[in-house]
Amino acid sequence: MDEIVFTSPKKSGRIAVFLSGRGTNFRAIHDAIRAGTINAEIALVLSNVETAPGLATARERGLEALWLNPKSYPTREDYDTALLAEVQKRDIDLICLAGYMKIVTPLLCRAFVHRIMNIHPALLPAFPGLHVQQKAIDWGVRYSGATVHFVAEEVDMGPIILQAVVPVLQDDSEETLSARILEQEHKIYPEAVRLFFEGRIEVRGRRVYFR
Repeated sequence: MDEIVFTSPKKSGRIAVFLSGRGTNFRAIHDAIRAGTINAEIALVLSNVETAPGLATARERGLEALWLNPKSYPTREDYDTALLAEVQKRDIDLICLAGYMKIVTPLLCRAFVHRIMNIHPALLPAFPGLHVQQKAIDWGVRYSGATVHFVAEEVDMGPIILQAVVPVLQDDSEETLSARILEQEHKIYPEAVRLFFEGRIEVRGRRVYFR
């Protein structure tokens, strides 16, 4: 059996959520926190898009919301250096990417190894990247779904934490399949965060085990 390389902490933690759009997965995580399911707090909601609806939702819920303009930084590494500074000053334990439409640089991945989660609307390692619901339809797969995984330097290739399976129907469009997958995303993402802060996640090699 592979050596344990990471064990999640069993404690009340602080979360930073990065988003670029509506932030529906952010809302699902925050709802679970407010319901007492997750032993953590959202200390920061950050976006690369000034008009992201998720930022407005964060403000409505009394959470700190921050926009950092990518155009103010000459490189992606410079931008992620600024992100890292904002995260570190708030003593963040876990970063949750929730529809964050920027590739995270190795700089941030190395600073938060096994402490950045992402939700992807496909059953990884199948269909990484963008527009994956349409790709699933085009390839004629019978099942797709959603994957919560740790973020690694290779895009969409970090250790898989949880997955949910969704059937692909013969008359599905990208929109109908996306909606059905999104329902499952809202279930498994909060569950993965809950397991993290209950100290139940172990990473051995590239596999995740539950304590």
